[in-house]
Formats: sequence, structure tokens, C-alpha cells
Amino acid sequence: MTTHVTTHVTTDVTNAPMATAYANVDALVIGATGFIGRWVATALVQAGARVTCAVRDVDAMARLAERHRLHVTIAPVDLTNPRGVAELFAAHPATITFNLAGYGIDRAEVDERLAQRINADLVRELVTYCRAANAPPSWRGHRLVHVGSALEYGPIGGALPETAVAHPDTLYGRTKLAGTAYTIGQTGAMTARVFTVYGPGEHAGRLLPTLLAARFSDTPIALSAGTQSRDFTYVEDVADGLLRLGAAADLSDRPVNMATGVLTTVRAFAETAASVAGIAAERLTFGARAGYADETPHGQVSLARMRDAIGWAPPTGIAAGIARTIAADSAPSPSSYLSP
Repeated sequence: MTTHVTTHVTTDVTNAPMATAYANVDALVIGATGFIGRWVATALVQAGARVTCAVRDVDAMARLAERHRLHVTIAPVDLTNPRGVAELFAAHPATITFNLAGYGIDRAEVDERLAQRINADLVRELVTYCRAANAPPSWRGHRLVHVGSALEYGPIGGALPETAVAHPDTLYGRTKLAGTAYTIGQTGAMTARVFTVYGPGEHAGRLLPTLLAARFSDTPIALSAGTQSRDFTYVEDVADGLLRLGAAADLSDRPVNMATGVLTTVRAFAETAASVAGIAAERLTFGARAGYADETPHGQVSLARMRDAIGWAPPTGIAAGIARTIAADSAPSPSSYLSP
């Protein structure tokens, strides 16, 4: 059963090009209760799109929409069932679909069959359905924006352009790469590879939520040595960039890196977070716990393709992104954590 949540929405459209591109456009967001997916859905609503959120947990999405005054249609879907995916597209034809579904980023998710189904086979189906759907003549953007992962590259040293030969060494990376392959060369479909995304709504247990939760105690905070470098990208910037790429000319020939182009060590990120959050530096006990064996190192991420395509790069620095996350923690508005 499809649920229509029609509530007041506070629309603060500061991005005029996106408002123009997506006004009255039918957009489908798959995985809209996820960390990035909820921000994509919010950005689309703010840009004037007619948004359908395809989710497994209808009640969670309804609470999210009600709490944050989002006017969306909620469509239940079981992504493990190909027939359910077909019925979704038959009932909710869309001009553009954003695929935020994924299985395996949580280290507890180790089912190889589910990883293949959600990360790869589903993408093949989405390419087919999006290509077959009608779009208004005025639409010049993509039909499918598939969100890939930096883990598709595997452990590669040096600079990281999209032309780098991928050698993923994790189940998640291998199956996400298989999904990306289904978009290559398919006109109207594109893949954006995200890196280390942080911000409001991030899953508990990850670095920033752990640090922010520690504000309310005075015990030592056990961290890894933090020597590994990451490209930390603020989640609202990622959502903004995905909308921009979605409205751009065809980018189906190869993926696009969605990152800042700046590497920061995990230690430096943690120290910045502690400073912004008012956590005493001596509470950060680096090296108190081991790092994860499957953490994939990489060099500086190339943004050349993204800059060429949309003339844009994520603008939010780490300190500003952390400050916005802290502010969102208690703000009863669409810019809050967006958790149901």
C-alpha cells in the first residue's frame, strides 16, 4: 500500500539552478530512510520535485516525513524481490531515480547472496526500468543516479582518478563495483562514488557520532591510532552534488568521484571534532584500540570529472560540517538529524 504524507514543508531553496531543474519533476528515491538517502529526499523536496520515497520501513519513513514536514509519497518495496521492484516502477513512474540502497557497509552484513542482490542485480533492473520510463521532453538530465562507493577501487596508492583500475578486496566493494558496471555506457544512467560521508543522521558507532555522544561524559575516548587518511565529505554537500549530477548532461561513460579532493587523517578529524564540540583533547586516547583490518587506503581523490561536468565541488569544510552536525542534534527543523 502506498502512503501519502501531506504535511507542511518548509522550503528554503537557496540553490536556484536546482530549484529550476527539479521543479515539478517526478523523482524516486530508493533507500530514503538511509543516511544519505534522507538528505537526497529532503533536497529534492526543497527543490520543488514531486518525491516518492521507496523504503522497506513505511512507518519509519512516515515518522521522518511528519517530523520534518516533508511532503512526499511513501511506497513500500522489498528490494530483495524482483517482482516488487517491477511493481514499484509500474505504480510510481519517475523522471529520475536516485538509488541509495546498499548492503554490506555495516560490518555485520556479510550475506553474500544479499550483497549480490542489492548491490549488483538490483542496479541492472533499475537501469532497465529507468530507460523504459517516459520522461517529459523538457528533462535533459539523467534517468538514474546510482550511488557507488570508494570501496569499489580497493587499495590503490597515489592519486585516485575515475580511470584507476579497480581491485576491490571486500564483499561490499566487489558487489558495488558489479552494480556500477551495469550503468557504464547506458545513456541516462550514471554512478557517483562517495567516500567518507559524515554529518547529521550518521549511524551510531561511527567516528563522529561516537565523539559527539562522548560530550556528555568525562571518560577517555578509545580511538585507533588515526594515521589513515580519508576524504571526509559533509552529507548535505553530497546530496546537493547528487542533484547537480542528476541534472547534468550524460555521464554514463564512467563513474564520477563525489568527494572534496582533500585528505585528512582520522586523527586530525577527531581532534577537530573534539575542539568544535568542547571535548578536552586529553580524553582522546589514540591507539587505545586496533583499527579495522579491512580499511582501504587511498590517495588524493581526483575531482576533475565532477568539476568539468557541473563546475562544483563540496564547499563545507570539516570544522563547519561538524558545527552544523552539532547544531542539528537539537534543532527541531528539516536541518536536524532526520532520524525517525
